Amino acid sequence: MLLDAHSGFRYLVLLLGIAVIGYAAYGMATGRPYDNRMRILASSFTASLDLTLLAGLAVVLTGTFYPQLAGHIVMMVLAVAVAHIVSVVVRKRPLEERTYAPHLVSALVVLGLVVFGIMAIGRPIVG
Repeated sequence: MLLDAHSGFRYLVLLLGIAVIGYAAYGMATGRPYDNRMRILASSFTASLDLTLLAGLAVVLTGTFYPQLAGHIVMMVLAVAVAHIVSVVVRKRPLEERTYAPHLVSALVVLGLVVFGIMAIGRPIVG
């Protein structure tokens, strides 16, 4: 059951990641000032990564481990680290200095790491 939950959370991560990319790109293209919706969307994306990481940790602690999993774990921990670092950096900036660009770039990097992490264990990204 834990493995199914962990595997299913990837859809939430992918959906929220695409939403962050879309909203940040829209905000940059229209020149809108940084708003609270971007912060909430980025926080939701990071929280979905955290939830997936915790479920994955529970799967590993129950004894499910094989050699390809090492690459998967490294990629996913890097993805979570990137998401948290950008979140903290943006939050520490004064409101008038916050932009959409860090969210756009970090979501692209995080989703890239997630995709490669999923491919490391030989699973399809969607399906």
